[in-house]
Amino acid sequence: MDFDHTDDRRMLSDSLSRFLGDKYPIDARHKATESEAGYDADIWAQMAELGVIGALIPEEAGGFGGAGFDAMVVFEALGRALAVEPVLATGILGAGPVAALAAEAKSELLEEIVSGSKTLTLAHGEPDSRYDTAHVAAKAADGKLTGRKAVVPNGGSADLLLVSARISGETTDPDGISLYLVDPKADGVTIRETPAVDGGRVAEITLDGA
Repeated sequence: MDFDHTDDRRMLSDSLSRFLGDKYPIDARHKATESEAGYDADIWAQMAELGVIGALIPEEAGGFGGAGFDAMVVFEALGRALAVEPVLATGILGAGPVAALAAEAKSELLEEIVSGSKTLTLAHGEPDSRYDTAHVAAKAADGKLTGRKAVVPNGGSADLLLVSARISGETTDPDGISLYLVDPKADGVTIRETPAVDGGRVAEITLDGA
């Protein structure tokens, strides 16, 4: 296996590292964590222009990366800067499942994600799931979602929520789980945001016929 980076990856790594070194000193990072969104929207937009988000999404889905090495160079730079922008929530947890859907269902949304104009997060974990990824008690029936989601990264600031809910089976059955795009401002959605230990934010989400 060849572990050498391609020219494109080296260029992205160098560009992102220089950008964060110039624009993201620790005091700017602390200021971003105290803002209403919990991150700096201008920094987020500039990251998108650099291709940071697109690098996490496969070419066939509208990005220009998506491989493990692409994610590695991005998150190495973000880790050094202690960045709190929603790259993981939007580019990996949110966009990853969407990129696996049919092309006609994903193209417009993924274009907005790559451009930085829309953020997305996955609301999957639940208060009682204990890291069991098949544990989904939230239910979907007649187009309505009911249940609770816990520790949702950037759940209080995301433009859209990608919510897992059960359409069949028992709570821990690995089958019978579907994903739904939910407007966080929709009726029946209650969000309580809390700070995370890394300076970012997570949310507890209640769905009551959303």
